[in-house]
Amino acid sequence: MKDKETQVIRTYPKRSEFREHSTPLYLTSSFTFETAEQGRALFADEIEGNIYSRFSNPNTSELIDKMCVLEGADDGFAFATGMSAVFSGFGAILQSGDHILASRSVFGSTHQLLTKVLAKWGITFTYADAARPEEWEALIQPNTKLIYIETPSNPQLELIDLEWLGNLKKKHNLILSVDNCFATPYLQTPIPYGADLVIHSATKFIDGQGRVLGGVIVGRQDLIDEIRFFARHTGPALSPFNAWVLSKSLETLPVRMDRHCKNALAIAQHLDQHTELESVLYPFLPSHPQYELAKKQMKQGGGIVTFVVKGGYARAHKFMDALKIASKTANLGDSRTTITHPASTTHSKLTDAEREAVGISAGLIRISVGLENVNDLIADIDQALAATQS
Repeated sequence: MKDKETQVIRTYPKRSEFREHSTPLYLTSSFTFETAEQGRALFADEIEGNIYSRFSNPNTSELIDKMCVLEGADDGFAFATGMSAVFSGFGAILQSGDHILASRSVFGSTHQLLTKVLAKWGITFTYADAARPEEWEALIQPNTKLIYIETPSNPQLELIDLEWLGNLKKKHNLILSVDNCFATPYLQTPIPYGADLVIHSATKFIDGQGRVLGGVIVGRQDLIDEIRFFARHTGPALSPFNAWVLSKSLETLPVRMDRHCKNALAIAQHLDQHTELESVLYPFLPSHPQYELAKKQMKQGGGIVTFVVKGGYARAHKFMDALKIASKTANLGDSRTTITHPASTTHSKLTDAEREAVGISAGLIRISVGLENVNDLIADIDQALAATQS
């Protein structure tokens, strides 16, 4: 089987004596040993096998195997949430005195990790602007160990050239970690470009129906070994049930993403140049400043559209309340269209200056386009814009 989509659907652990077709749930905290010697050998890492679900479980192992197929990774680890994956990707491989070079446009909680949590342990960072790649190399310090980016970014959909960045990290012998949440491994695979670690909030498009929390890191074997050790002893493991849900969801990821992208592109095209909007951003919209880069490294444009309504904060909130279909929630990647106002929710902990630096204005709206009929979604957006005209 050469096609990754086929491999993911057919990836399956060894069947039990009951010959089940769908993977069963392994809702157990621990696993028994056939002999005391087997237990010793398992703890000594002389043989492979499950010991405790904080370490591994058949359900989490299946999810990891599928993600490795999709991303082209050596190995991985599954986490309770996307943010526990992000934190473990820092905590496992960095130590006091290390420096991170990060893209300025990162998720609000990642910003809090960089500015408030890692700083307590003497780990420093510098932000680099995606729009100024010529400045990145000068920002690398003697103690820089890791480059961390999101592409596309949340919520401004900024892109970073993965091929260029892969060459830069190789030149300086750094670790490149990429948050691939918005693109998913169906639309973009950073590892062939030189990424060492790829991170996902599986809560989003991997699940796809807003049901469970989860996170995944996949990548280079030696780094995953460090992350597994860190996670084994700090405990951010994904539950077997959530892993089972996410693993089944991966089997429909391609068909879901095709519909998300088709709907999102149609909405972006409809809203482009709308008289009630200041701007519209979508990677596969020709007006996007990095349209050519998006076509180079992404299969399609993704399921997120952002736009800025005229009238600022007050108009943005009125517009959201006027919608009849979209759900007002901070989550994204759902089969149901969701909408949020980043300045007052997901990125509210940033200062005004920090939000301004990454283009999060008071009128910015982020829509995660769902699987509904796109004509219904467009009509709903149009009526909400009309209803809130001044």
